Amino acid sequence: MQRYLIRRLLFSLFAVWATMTLTFVFMRALPGDPITTMVGSEGDPATIEVIKNRLGLDKPVPIQYFYYLRSIVRLDLGDSIYLRLPVLDQMKEALPRSLSLAAVAFIIGVGIGIPAGVISAVRRYSIWDHVATMVAFTGLAMPSFWLGIVLIIVVGVKLNLLPVFGYHPLYDSDGVHFWPWLSRLILPAIATGTGIAAILARQTRSAMLETLNQDYIRTAYAKGMRERVVIWRHAFRNSLIPVITVMGIVLALLLNGVVIIENVFAFRGLGRLLVDSILGRDYPIVQGVIIFIAILFISANFVVDILYAFINPRIRYSD
Repeated sequence: MQRYLIRRLLFSLFAVWATMTLTFVFMRALPGDPITTMVGSEGDPATIEVIKNRLGLDKPVPIQYFYYLRSIVRLDLGDSIYLRLPVLDQMKEALPRSLSLAAVAFIIGVGIGIPAGVISAVRRYSIWDHVATMVAFTGLAMPSFWLGIVLIIVVGVKLNLLPVFGYHPLYDSDGVHFWPWLSRLILPAIATGTGIAAILARQTRSAMLETLNQDYIRTAYAKGMRERVVIWRHAFRNSLIPVITVMGIVLALLLNGVVIIENVFAFRGLGRLLVDSILGRDYPIVQGVIIFIAILFISANFVVDILYAFINPRIRYSD
């Protein structure tokens, strides 16, 4: 187990380095450059040279790459090309918004999707199964931005039940503001979490149906065990591995996938910051955000692998 963890850790570090390198290469391979975007195609050549020198863009690409890796090792992501503010400060401002939305959307997705999948599998071909299947397919088919617009019009404008734009911090110098924070997350979280719930419902149903057809489940019923015990202690636990895998991937992707919802509901999170920076060729922000997302994604997969052994004791990683 220990050797497996070391191998996985080394592979994760290699994956992070590869992501950093590809990000550096691809950003510079894109047409255009941040200087042209900043001063225009007819800018003063002397001014352009001064800006390039300040940003280090006048040096050869290998030297830029060396400085780039050195700054990452020092946990210094540099300053934004346009705002001239530290990249970490801008990420710290955007990250709580994306984390809040991702967390609430994930809770909604898991809270609806997994119970729906279990009920659908246990009551196979019943009215509950048909309803859950129809709702799941509907959730997969609806674009999150379209559902978000519908929620804004119906819940926010017509019924005036919840605020629909902006973000309110959970706490500040005046204390904790739980309801103002949550009220602005409910609608975007529903728009984002509906698709997650549909994915988890279909995955849970499929895994549960496969487990319920196993011999040990029939043996448990034959011994007279209660259905609730058989379902939750035996069938559900042994069906969790593929579900946990999907949950880990979905959770990691949420931070990068909420950019459309962030635009619909008008609050600047990590995804919107990334898109704006790509369009403006703001290299430091793009590199910093992508590295963070890569580390998050790789860490989620690493944690999922470790959880396998705790969920199913029969799984052991050989040394």
